Amino acid sequence: MSSIHRVLIFLASLLAISFPGYTQDKTPAETAREYMAMAEDILESTKAMDDARGLVVTAADLDTTFIKANYEAGHLHLMTIQRDQAAQYLLRVLRQDPDYRFDIEYSIGESYQYGEDFDKAIYYYNRYKERLAKKPNYQGKDRVEQVTVDRAIYECENGKEFVSNPKNFSIVNIGREINSEYEDYAPVLNENEDEIVFTTRRRDDNLNQNVADDNKPWEDIFIARKSGNTWSYAKNIGEPVNGQNHDSNTALSADGKTLFLYNDENGGDILYTNFENGVWSTPVPLPGIINSSFAEKSVSISEDEKSLYFSSNRPGGYGGLDIYRATKDSKGEWANVKNLGPAINTELNEDGPFIDYDLVTLYFSSEGRKGMGGYDVFKSTFNPNTNEWTDPENLGYPINTPDNDIYIVFSKDNKRAYYSSVREDGMGYTDIYLITSPEGIKNAQPVTKKLPVEEPVAKVDTAATTPQDPVVVKNDPPKTTVDPNKTKTEPKTQPKVVEPKKEIIPLKYVVTVVDAASKSPLEAKVKLQGAKDNVLVGMSPQGGGIYEFTITNAKAKDYRLSVDLPGYVFVNQNLKIEGATTTAKTVNRTIELVKLAERVTGVLRNIYFDFNKATFQTESYGELNKLEAMMRQNEGMIIEISGHTDAVGSKSYNAFLSQKRAEAVKDFLTKKGVDTRRIKAVGYGESKPIVSNDDEEEGREINRRVEFKVIQK
Repeated sequence: MSSIHRVLIFLASLLAISFPGYTQDKTPAETAREYMAMAEDILESTKAMDDARGLVVTAADLDTTFIKANYEAGHLHLMTIQRDQAAQYLLRVLRQDPDYRFDIEYSIGESYQYGEDFDKAIYYYNRYKERLAKKPNYQGKDRVEQVTVDRAIYECENGKEFVSNPKNFSIVNIGREINSEYEDYAPVLNENEDEIVFTTRRRDDNLNQNVADDNKPWEDIFIARKSGNTWSYAKNIGEPVNGQNHDSNTALSADGKTLFLYNDENGGDILYTNFENGVWSTPVPLPGIINSSFAEKSVSISEDEKSLYFSSNRPGGYGGLDIYRATKDSKGEWANVKNLGPAINTELNEDGPFIDYDLVTLYFSSEGRKGMGGYDVFKSTFNPNTNEWTDPENLGYPINTPDNDIYIVFSKDNKRAYYSSVREDGMGYTDIYLITSPEGIKNAQPVTKKLPVEEPVAKVDTAATTPQDPVVVKNDPPKTTVDPNKTKTEPKTQPKVVEPKKEIIPLKYVVTVVDAASKSPLEAKVKLQGAKDNVLVGMSPQGGGIYEFTITNAKAKDYRLSVDLPGYVFVNQNLKIEGATTTAKTVNRTIELVKLAERVTGVLRNIYFDFNKATFQTESYGELNKLEAMMRQNEGMIIEISGHTDAVGSKSYNAFLSQKRAEAVKDFLTKKGVDTRRIKAVGYGESKPIVSNDDEEEGREINRRVEFKVIQK
């Protein structure tokens, strides 16, 4: 039996006998140390940081004075997912023992940066710099060099700029047909966009039934095809493309006949396979001099299949991974490998190249340049006249975030792009998203930009008589010859005066967040975005719990307002907001947040089920993830999930359906690592309507809901 299996069996047995709220003979501090011991056993034997994270978080919340557990809870969050939640644990350490770790303030700054709270991040980065200045000769392993901290502060300043001016991108989850609760990433598509290939670590349909050393399934390559506007459910691409170890894709030719793969042997090589006679051939290394004894990671092939762009950390570069270009020689082999130079590459890593169908526009991700953290996606264009690349341009927020944004691919018309990202409406760790923009992605403008105004027709000033102010009238009627025999003066035709078109003035939508009981202002995480297209609205925090959004749409639109603050019930409200007009206008809205406490209830307003089923629609995952985050932030909390229906159908069937839907929510949470004993699922059927069932719009739809109630805080 493998070591990881022994650890997991040990873990399961201990979980069965010790859980907060169920242990009768141990103090919280004693139980916390048991959980910490389990986590340490896992980390000593495996790399299963996700499993260990849940244990140390529980230990930290059971005993907030347990410094080791609280530090590890923050550290493991930074090393895995939900990195913005690390700060709450690391701050406990800082308050109790500021010298526990030399880099504690730096780690707190990282967490705030991931959470887009850039001002707090900068504050803690500067506190770390003060610590470093006091001990410049400190050489411990927990020392972070000042150049790294300065880079982080620079990224935060960039982040403030980008987030306050989000571009007009719609970023929508591609759907449950493609994504899973596991990692799904590296999408590549053919030119027709009716075939997608991607890498996943899902359990279902994985060729390897064992797990890797992090207790997750191995990487496998999956494929799906589109009919009309609907993707088929993705399936394993099968052998010989996938084997028994990690298998990942990197690129797909425009015709969909050649798939490029990454293999981690020999330092990391690029392989390819061809689709012939309905089957994929056995992958083989690229011919030529692409592969080396160093890592070759990502590949993009031009539409004419004459050029290949790839990343490598081979010697002779500018630092870390660089992007190179190779061309195909007369033998069909890849040769003439050249580094793209300092116009593209930096001393940090560049990866994930994609050469556009125009053959001159290159998209790539970089940890350097003007980014906001991790990898950011940039765009550069090659000028054949000067033989140079233009200065790379950051694609902006919300495509780029403080986390890694990488492996983006574009459609031929450049109106759509696909990439993988960790976002609030994701189904798992990373999901694949579709990016669109009304102006086309190349030309997307900040949503706070003023709307274009038509040039007014020249206004005629009939009082102008001075020669230096001549009157210019377009389309003047032709001059006529005056009859000298006429004595009657013909009336002069006055030119038509056209008023200039008034400028559209953005609507100010002001949200004030307060505590529901005390009415005191609260600083929270507030977002406003399109309900269907997820386009973010530009926001400027005013301080004192006031957030000002700028609406530039000329038409009314459905939006979703989200407000989050640890310790409170999250708010997701669907709103219809009028459009901007030629008159300045401000709309005010106050959000009262309710503190989490026993018997507090909340309605999950944006959870949607398939008709007459207990399966979630794609649009539900944003709300479900909010619930999961609330459960993780309050590890000792126990809740009841209740399902409710309208009065259509029999009482017995409605009770059955509501129970299944409540259990579906519980199942989602438990798959994400929330202990099953913290969630009670109950179906109330039609027995607890909150409005009349007589009207479909105002009654039955509202009664078809899922709620949660805090049983124990």
